[in-house]
Parts: sequence; structure tokens; C-alpha cells
Amino acid sequence: MPVPAGRPVTPVQRLTVLYDAHCPLCVHLRHWLIHQPQLVPLDLVPAGSQEARGRYPDLDHASTLREITVIGDRGQIYRGTSAWIVCLWALAEHRPKANWLATPAGTPFARITVLAAAKWREALKGDEPPPCGAGDGDPGGGGGRCEVPGGHG
Repeated sequence: MPVPAGRPVTPVQRLTVLYDAHCPLCVHLRHWLIHQPQLVPLDLVPAGSQEARGRYPDLDHASTLREITVIGDRGQIYRGTSAWIVCLWALAEHRPKANWLATPAGTPFARITVLAAAKWREALKGDEPPPCGAGDGDPGGGGGRCEVPGGHG
């Protein structure tokens, strides 16, 4: 989208990732994101939580529980595939990969990955939800029991 003449372009300086704190895959990816070197700081907030509702009162919070949503500090909203790409773009070691995934050649790979993750999440819904927080704060308070099945959290 072209920027109107005379209007400065301000890069994203911070991103908020709204993730499902009751999804083992989402919690695992949250943990992974936190431990990556970040070029753009990521705030990871449980989707649908009181904190998320307070920060973004006009957002459709039910939809943020269905798919990852990332919000830029200038009000940009990324969902689904675009949200995953922007998360990778924020990471020092993964920005080149994110730039490629955003191209016409890379987008199908990103889309397939997001669809596979969605299928896995759907399959996990049949299992008993993990005893992670109630949607507020750090979901890791479940005594280490909220992690990807078979993973090392």
C-alpha cells in the first residue's frame, strides 16, 4: 500500500501476539518465541484474557481464540498465515525466512504449515484441556503439564 507523500514511514517497534493459553501447541510456540533473539520485541498475551480485552477493547476476542492474532504498535492486525510470518520476521535468526515466506514462492509453504498446525489443534480439542492458567497471565503455572504432547516444552 503506498504511503501518502510527506507522511513518514514508521517501522513496527513492538508486536503483541495473542495466543490460546489452553492449546498445548500454542503454549509450546509461545515458549519458543520467548527464547528467541528478537529484533522487534514480542509481548505474548493470552487471547481472550482480561489483559487482551483491556489492551484491545474493540477487537473480536472470540476470533483470537480460533486463530493466532498479532497486533502491531501502530494498530496493524495480522491473522493466520500473516501472523506467523510477522512473528518470524520479528526474530533475529528467522527474518530472512519470513521475508521469503512473504513472497509468492514462499506463501504456499507458510499456508500449509499454518493449516497443519490448525489440524493438529483441532485434533487436540478432543483431549482434555491442559490445566494451564485460566487465560490470564502465564499459562506455564500448570506445574509444567501444559506442553506439546511428546514434546519437551
